[in-house]
Amino acid sequence: MSIIVNGSATPLPPDPRVSLLDLLREHLKLTGTKKGCNQGACGACTVLLDGERVVSCLTLAVQAEGRAVTTVEGLAQSDKLHPLQQAFIDRDGFQCGYCTPGQICSAIGMAAELERGVPSHVTGDLTAGTIAASREELAERMSGNLCRCGAHNGIIDAIAATFISKEAAQPYRPDGPEMAA
Repeated sequence: MSIIVNGSATPLPPDPRVSLLDLLREHLKLTGTKKGCNQGACGACTVLLDGERVVSCLTLAVQAEGRAVTTVEGLAQSDKLHPLQQAFIDRDGFQCGYCTPGQICSAIGMAAELERGVPSHVTGDLTAGTIAASREELAERMSGNLCRCGAHNGIIDAIAATFISKEAAQPYRPDGPEMAA
């Protein structure tokens, strides 16, 4: 019985009550995944489980048996950052950086949801085969990941620059066209 963590097989902990978050941080010393609220409300502990975003504080390690877990440490290829990691740097998507690993993992999972056509609360047409990745759509989908420093505009800018068109990836401007209506 094992879990694949960032491409390597890892045995399950003997105690079935261990959360995936504690397995990653305490047992495997992968401290990129952060413990925020430990109640599933802040998103700081978000990782990818078979490519889907989950809050690892509410996921038992045994629930990941035989599955692939990707943490922020597993996104880079050798010495090359994942494009979203680089975009966070280029677009000022962080201040203190505490929420950044969860934001990045969540955004990667969110992009896969968009590709699959999974609607959100703000999706206009629930029957559409594709969903436009507007800034409003991105912000809604990332609303489960909190940033107490106020870097939300940079976070959305980084996600837009990585996953959607150049036009939509323009930096947010409070007096720009997004505010006109």
